[in-house]
Formats: sequence, structure tokens, C-alpha cells
Amino acid sequence: MHLAITLGVCAAVLVPGTAAASVNERSVNERSVNERTGSGAAAGSAAPVTSRVGPFTEPGFAAGCPWHRFGEGEIPPWWLMFRDPLCVEYNKRDITFDNGGALRFLVAEPSRFALAMVTCRYYQKDHWSVQTTTGSTPWVTWDGQYWWDKTRQRAGAHLTNFRIHGRSAGIGDAVAALRTTFPELADVLDDYGQDAGETGLTVSLPFDLRCSLAG
Repeated sequence: MHLAITLGVCAAVLVPGTAAASVNERSVNERSVNERTGSGAAAGSAAPVTSRVGPFTEPGFAAGCPWHRFGEGEIPPWWLMFRDPLCVEYNKRDITFDNGGALRFLVAEPSRFALAMVTCRYYQKDHWSVQTTTGSTPWVTWDGQYWWDKTRQRAGAHLTNFRIHGRSAGIGDAVAALRTTFPELADVLDDYGQDAGETGLTVSLPFDLRCSLAG
């Protein structure tokens, strides 16, 4: 319960109000007009991006992106770095210390991380479970979705079924805890997580020259 309330308070600080979101959206629209007309920022220069935080949404490229799926400790082939967009899904449920699962995960993860870092449009789904021994209660579990689009300077993350030693934790839990006493705050947070163990949001990314030139 205390963890849920803490998550709720932290999210309240990060989540902008309706008026602020409206101003930010208007700023983005004005920036688009300036880019088309050549007004505002000098021609050829990168216009500054208004920092925005919002509920989780799927990236625009997700619908047509083929998925590459990998099992426990499996290293993806190097040539995937040339895919744009790149969509991958990993099983990470056997991060277990008594059967070598944790070691297999540690060996594979650097290659997976390096593959993701070079992409301009990237979407990853994964399924985590970390435990000391096979069959024991996991220390932590969750299902994740993470994406970025450096050409559009946006990124998103969505966690579901997040549990610590079997107890769910997320914005959804904060919403449930706050609903009776602080209904208005619960309504604000509701867009960022509704179910137990759920948290999701999108954020702005800094300008990336390489990806912007690549289109």
C-alpha cells in the first residue's frame, strides 16, 4: 500500500495537467507550421522540442513492423541492426540462479542492448521473472513494452503485471489506493495505469541528427 501511494505521488509530479498538455500540444503544432513555412527557427536548423509526457500509446510504425522473437538467453543475429524499424520480443522468465538461467541472461543481454542502441525506430516486448531457485516465488516479475522513434523524437514504456515478491506495484495500484480519498488525483493518474501492476507513459526525446537525416 505504501509503495502504491508513493508511486501515485511521484506520478502526480510528472504528469502535466490538462491545461499544460494543451499548451504543449499547441507549441508542437506551431513548431510544425514553422518548419513548413521556414519561419521561427532558421532554415535547416533543428527546432527545439517541447518536453511532453502523456499516456502510453503504440508507435506509428508498430502496425507494419515484423516481429523477431527470441527464447531464454538467445542472442539475436547481428544483421538485425540494419532493420528500420526493428521490433523484437524476448523471453526473460528464467533468470534463475540455481540452473544457469541467470548466467545465460547476462551473457546474451549486452548483445541485445547493443543491437537496440543503433536503431532509429525500435520496439521491444519482453517478459521478466527473476528468482533464486526454480519454482520459488520470484523477486520481481513483469511484462514490458518499450519503444522509441528518434526521427519523431518520442518514446514510450508500458509495464503490466509488475510484482515484487508476489505483490503488485504500479500506477494502477496507486489509482485504486487513492480513489476513495483523492478521487481527482486518481482520475489524473488513471490514464497512466488502470490495472494492478500497470504503469505506462510516453515522453519526448532529444534531437538525433543521424536519425533525422535518415528520415
